[in-house]
This record gives sequence, C-alpha cells and structure tokens, in this order.
Amino acid sequence: MTELTCLKLSLIMWLVHVVTQAVFANGALGMDYLSTPRDEPKEPRGNMYPRATRALRNYIENFVPFVAADLGLIVTNHTGGWGATIWILMRILYLPLYMTGASPGRSIAWALSLLGLIMMIWRLL
Repeated sequence: MTELTCLKLSLIMWLVHVVTQAVFANGALGMDYLSTPRDEPKEPRGNMYPRATRALRNYIENFVPFVAADLGLIVTNHTGGWGATIWILMRILYLPLYMTGASPGRSIAWALSLLGLIMMIWRLL
C-alpha cells in the first residue's frame, strides 16, 4: 500500500472509532443524558462504551505521529517502505481486538503498529 492510501485509510479508521464510541455511548448513557451538557458525570452501563472511549484515545495518541511521519515521507519522497502499511493494518485489527477484550492480541497489534511507526520515522532520518 502507498503512504497516501494508508493516510486515507487512517482517516476512515478515525471515523470508525468516533462512530463506534458514539454508538456505544448511546447504549451506555442514553440519549437523554447525551443531549445535555453533561455537567454531572454518569456511570455508563456495561464495559463497551469505556472500551470504545479508551480505544479512540489510544488511536488519537498514535494517529498524530502517524500523520506527521506519513506526510513527511510523502513530502520528502521517501515512500515505498512497509511502515505505513504495517501501522494501518495493525490499527484496523486493534479496534475489534480491543472491543472484544482479546488479550494479548490487542497488545500485539499495538506493538506491531508502533514498530510500523518506528520504521516510518527511521526512513525519514
């Protein structure tokens, strides 16, 4: 996959994360609560909404350096490595693994995505 394709897929994955969290928020907190300013915290029902929230937070933490490295590779024409492909494939796997509580699969997917990011950074050096 090209770096540009991986960048496009990463944006789609961000949207998937946001929608996943929103769907589970509705079930865990209810629309009556979600339509308020949420000044008072409410304990969510179940564990899927908290998982979706943590998965989204983790994605955003990893998305920012990915975008920076990916755009750096594209701009400097250091494309053609496997880092971006590894990163996006592992991030695609990460969400269902996290949501289902698959351990250690989730941690392995995260570690491999980090390896892909390191590979990208290395190509920029």
